Amino acid sequence: MQLTAHTDYSLRLLIFMAVKRDDEPATVQDVALHYGISAHHVAKVARTLVQLDYLKSHRGRGGGLELTRKPAEINIGAVVRQTENLRLLECFGPDSTCPIEPGCTLKGVLGEALQAFIDVLDRYVLADLVDNRQELRQLLGRR
Repeated sequence: MQLTAHTDYSLRLLIFMAVKRDDEPATVQDVALHYGISAHHVAKVARTLVQLDYLKSHRGRGGGLELTRKPAEINIGAVVRQTENLRLLECFGPDSTCPIEPGCTLKGVLGEALQAFIDVLDRYVLADLVDNRQELRQLLGRR
């Protein structure tokens, strides 16, 4: 299973927000700089996370991003389900044109594997991913 860059950046942005000091503003440019990724992509991801109510965005001077929930309240499985297209094959959607779909067992096997993947992610919250907050701050240059 490979996650899209959008989901990857969503998780990275949430991690960044969880490890930053409360008195530090977090801007799209700051996140992009520390991760070495495009500010344009980070802005798209931030918009998605604002729409999903994981982040709040403050405009203007002194503005920036902030988490709307505590890291212990942000479930990783939920974030992945909301940011990722989990339709692995055409037959996972309503308009399948696969001629062998009625007799194919691959869909069931992949569905089971996908569920196992999501079940593991559901066991974790953002707080679990930032237990090593100090190390992450150093790696991101945020001492």
